[in-house]
Amino acid sequence: MNYTELSADLVKKCLANGADAAEVYLAVDRELSIQVQDGELETIQEASSQGVGFRVFVKGRMGFSHCNDLSAGSLESTLKQAISFARLTTPDEHNVLAADPATSQVEGLYDPAIADVAMEKKIDMAMELEELAMQDSRVTRSSGSGYGEGETEIYLANSNGLQKHYRSSACFLGVSVVAEKGEQKNTGGEYCSRRFFSDLKSPGEIAAEASRKAWELLDPQMVKTQRAAVIFHSDVGRSLLGGVISALNGERVLQGASFLKDSLEKSFASSLLTIIDDGTYPKGMASRPFDGEGTPTARRVLVERGMLRSFLYNCSVAHRAGTESTGNASRRGFTSLPGIGVYNLFVEPGTYSPEEMIAATPRGLLLKGVTGYGIDPVSGNFSGGATGFWIENGKIAFPVKGLTIAGTAYDILNAIDMSGNDVDLMQSFACPSLRVREMQIGGK
Repeated sequence: MNYTELSADLVKKCLANGADAAEVYLAVDRELSIQVQDGELETIQEASSQGVGFRVFVKGRMGFSHCNDLSAGSLESTLKQAISFARLTTPDEHNVLAADPATSQVEGLYDPAIADVAMEKKIDMAMELEELAMQDSRVTRSSGSGYGEGETEIYLANSNGLQKHYRSSACFLGVSVVAEKGEQKNTGGEYCSRRFFSDLKSPGEIAAEASRKAWELLDPQMVKTQRAAVIFHSDVGRSLLGGVISALNGERVLQGASFLKDSLEKSFASSLLTIIDDGTYPKGMASRPFDGEGTPTARRVLVERGMLRSFLYNCSVAHRAGTESTGNASRRGFTSLPGIGVYNLFVEPGTYSPEEMIAATPRGLLLKGVTGYGIDPVSGNFSGGATGFWIENGKIAFPVKGLTIAGTAYDILNAIDMSGNDVDLMQSFACPSLRVREMQIGGK
């Protein structure tokens, strides 16, 4: 089936049936999942799916409907349903469609070799990964290992003349194990996801990291409640900065539900903090040539040396704000309407190694795990449960669990005084270790 022609034809049919404007979002997917437990192959699941979502406007009113049956009768029924829904909704002058005909060039989105790798090899990789993780004498049980892969094709057409398409791939390898000591139990997991099969980390590398995470926090101690430095390890950067990214959502800003709503072109954080959103990064796990409604993606500096440079917009929210879309329309598939999201987030690295950051900390917490919501995007308050390692005299002293950390976003972000060089640029949220000069740490 020629999906390019089909999507264009469906736009025309929407207009012929009474829509003033129409968008067709068509997705074709293939997925494979392999699960291994205790040296036995548990499941192999393969699935293919396809579907289309219709977004139509009738006199400023929006209607949306979708289906996973691409037969002519089903498609016509679904698009007519979307038009019927539109006639029941409230008009909104900000119901607009993307109009930029450009498409960003992105290298390394699709690896045709993934599908050619023998199934036996993929199963063997998952088996080997679990076996290697269990070789550590401190690891007692496996929670399972797995391999997964997927291919996606997206076709988007609308009545502004847009006709766009891209194809992407991804693969995944991961394991989870348990270390026990007396009554103590601790789980450690590690995974690697890449666009290209040949770029996956080796089973040995993934296994070693999972095993270490399982046993390194055994025999934790408790410390007294105090104020001390906190080093956010690169693995937990999202807990510190995720709330900042949510606060940059243009819709939140318009609603007044962002603690950064009045901070555009103002400094709100340490000059060590620069955050970039890049939808065009080569082989990036979240890269794509256009967003969820057809606007080209781009590399965009959101925060530059502590200064807020940009909010995030899709077309309708940008129209309300009197600005242009930033190409950040997100979509969870053909069943959803466009929201606002990010692509590959990079926090600019510093010059210090993690070891140097620890050595420069007389007393404090090396944070390896956080529970809770981190920075609240509305209030800017931060709180959460904390696990990691206590630092004394510039050295790791012992593991800690059951602590809490708290503060306000402005206090915490302005107290960042060291930035690490430990960034994995293949992660969709690549953050170095960051030291906060002082935070409230709740203990005994």
